[in-house]
Parts: sequence; C-alpha cells; structure tokens
Amino acid sequence: MKILLLDIETSPNLAHVWGIWQQNVGLPQLLESSQTICYSAKWLDGDEVFFDSVYKSKPKKMLKNIWNLMDEADAIIHYNGTRFDIPTLNKDFLLNGFTPPSPAKQIDLLQVAKRQFRFVSNKLDYVSQQLGLGKKTSHEGHELWIKCLARDKEAWAKMEEYNKNDVTLLEKVYYRFLPWIKSHINHSAFKNEVVCPNCGSHSIQKGGFSITRTGKYQRHQCQDCGHWSRGNKNLSKGEKLVTVV
Repeated sequence: MKILLLDIETSPNLAHVWGIWQQNVGLPQLLESSQTICYSAKWLDGDEVFFDSVYKSKPKKMLKNIWNLMDEADAIIHYNGTRFDIPTLNKDFLLNGFTPPSPAKQIDLLQVAKRQFRFVSNKLDYVSQQLGLGKKTSHEGHELWIKCLARDKEAWAKMEEYNKNDVTLLEKVYYRFLPWIKSHINHSAFKNEVVCPNCGSHSIQKGGFSITRTGKYQRHQCQDCGHWSRGNKNLSKGEKLVTVV
C-alpha cells in the first residue's frame, strides 16, 4: 500500500481594489486568479522529499509531476486538503486538460484535530509544537510570495525549505494522530490477513466486545499504534438479541 503526504502553496489572487477594508471584489476587477505554484510530497516512511515549482519547471510539467504521484497513491495525507489542496489541484488539473488521477483515500489531519481533540488552535504549526514535534519554517510572510512571483532565487530557496518542512511535520503529526483516526484506509484489505487496520501491525490483542443494535463483535487493540478496532464476525448469530426500542 502506498500512502502519499502532500502539501501545496498557491499564488494570491490579483485584483484592482478601491480600498483595503471589507472590499467586495467583482469579477471585472480580477486581474489574475490563484494557482498552484509549488508542492512538496513524500511517500510515508520514505526518505526522499519531493519538491517542484513553477520556478523549477513549466507549470504544466509541475502539475503532471503532482498528478503522477497522486495517481500512484492508495491514500493521501494532508492538512486541510479536503477543502483546499485537493480542490485547488483538481481545478488546475481541469484547466490544464488532465483527467482525474486514480481515486485515493483522503486522510485530512485537520479534520482529525477538529473532531477528536480540542486544541486552542488547530493550525499545523500550533498542533505540532504542542505535540513536541517541531514547528513550521519561519519566513517573512506575504512578502515571500511576492518575491517568488518575481522569480527571486533566494526567496524560492526559502519557499522550498518551508514547503518541505510542512510535509515533514505532517508525517510526524500523522503518526501521533494515527490511533485516533477513524475510517483510515484498511491495511487488512491490502494484506488479506488480520492486522491493525490503521498501521498494519500483527500485534493486536483482544479487549472486550463491541455491542451494536444487531450484534456482538470481538474488539481488538493494536499493541503498536494503540488503535481500537473490531472484528467483522457477528458472535451473537444464533442467539436471541434483547433490544429496547
């Protein structure tokens, strides 16, 4: 099974505006719309961190490189990718005449942070620091994007460092979140044997039962990542279930 970690950076929208406070920008004012300018990616547990940009490659070539990685992946890990990275890439793929990459399971760690925990902030930088995993690469802010769009060599070096570090942090946060992730891509389906569905470990231990309205199932806990799962065999078949409606 191949799991891809992915993060993108985009250019800002450019427009003519009459002020800087609570502006309602109409389409005739829009000069240039946002697009993907670079990406960083790595295979889970792999050594190489990939990076490409509109500075290193032609825009369509860069997008093709991302498309190839996504097309090969069984699952894609991202942070707010459900609402930002993936729709942005899909839009850029469409505009450049690409067909969709092969479907992959989306694992959005921002959604895990929101649903499973109550951090003061759900930003990747804050969460990673709270977990003692490091922090995002510091930079000058919006000015960095302006310099990159002007093809400043030093600015692009900083952008590459920033983008790659985001993916490195993403992998670290993923492993800390792993036992808490619901609906993770199922390792058992790929290995065709009983393993932890989240991490693929064979070290699973029985731990009570999961009782539903229709049956009783063996519950397991992974001794490596800590994830709880249940078997798919209904142990109460043949027994009369007493339910209260």
